[in-house]
Amino acid sequence: DGFYPEPVLCSPQEIQTASESVSGEIKKAFSAAAANIRAFHEFQRSRLSEARTKVAGAELGYFYTPVETVAVYVPGGKAMYPSSVLMGVIPAVVAGVRNIVLLSPANNQGKLNDVVLHCAAMAGATHVLKVGGAHGVAAAAAGLYAPAAQLIVGPGNRYVTAAKTLLSATGRIRIDQPAGPSEVIVIADKSANPAYVASDLLSQAEHGEDSPAILLTDNRALAEATSLEIEKGLEQRPERRAMKETSIRKHSFAIVYENLDDAFAFSNDYAPEHLEICTRQPDADLKKITAAGSVFLGHFAPVALGDYYSGTNHVLPTGGTGRMYSGLGVETYMKRITFQHPTKESLREAWKPIQIMSQVEGLEHEHGHSVDVRFETL
Repeated sequence: DGFYPEPVLCSPQEIQTASESVSGEIKKAFSAAAANIRAFHEFQRSRLSEARTKVAGAELGYFYTPVETVAVYVPGGKAMYPSSVLMGVIPAVVAGVRNIVLLSPANNQGKLNDVVLHCAAMAGATHVLKVGGAHGVAAAAAGLYAPAAQLIVGPGNRYVTAAKTLLSATGRIRIDQPAGPSEVIVIADKSANPAYVASDLLSQAEHGEDSPAILLTDNRALAEATSLEIEKGLEQRPERRAMKETSIRKHSFAIVYENLDDAFAFSNDYAPEHLEICTRQPDADLKKITAAGSVFLGHFAPVALGDYYSGTNHVLPTGGTGRMYSGLGVETYMKRITFQHPTKESLREAWKPIQIMSQVEGLEHEHGHSVDVRFETL
């Protein structure tokens, strides 16, 4: 847009002033959400511990260590997403990342939103840069204004995604996952409330005109009632109506199956970012899921709960990438390092197989010799 904020790096005074301007009510809401997010991600961290075992007489194991510097991208400019600050920064703090660089584009006055800055400070960001887009991603990777990032996480537009993908292909950085339009699938049986289902589909449509909101059910009456509730919702809550209508009419649909198992098969192939299971036995049905970003179980689990408050992360794979990617978590910010501590006797047992294998691969002169020298008399 031709605007260049100066300075790019937010000063501590700027962050403090912004935080002081945020109302107590807003601070309380985001603080409660932050506590939940921290608690869930600390639970994740507790499961990433060192482990050791014995294999063929040698001690083998692994441990986890955090990435040194991470950049957390938070979309901004015309909109603000302080919840994404919490989702990106808190797991990094829990993982033990030393440098946490927040990237977010400034408005045309060269400022970031006050709530965004408050959440950055509360969550534990060490640097806040008023820059976004592909150039913001490049700046983070190059180490401009803050330590160079080895990992860049967080959603953005197609240019941000392209920059992250390009830089990761060069080996400069690692990324969380490609990001695309937000999406939801609701799998519901006759126990579901059509007003609840319609509201959850419309909340997804509120994200953008290209956001799919899909209903899969084995009950035609539910599908028809949900459709009527959607029309009612568009009339009663006209804000962003054009965008919601485009999402619903161009990118969304309902499928009525004879057997709900077919709905689960469709969902696993689609691998939605958000999946709601609004059935009589949601916990049992959860076992049928093989691909999804995050799953919301039961009739009182709207996606908004996970988007803001429950503690699970809302930075999730989209566009079918849930078939091979996971959502953001503490493990995203960490590396697993393996180790081995053999005894002399366990190496002796491996000597002959290593000789044969290194000869097969033509590497016996040094690979094979590195074992030979430990046992042969020179």
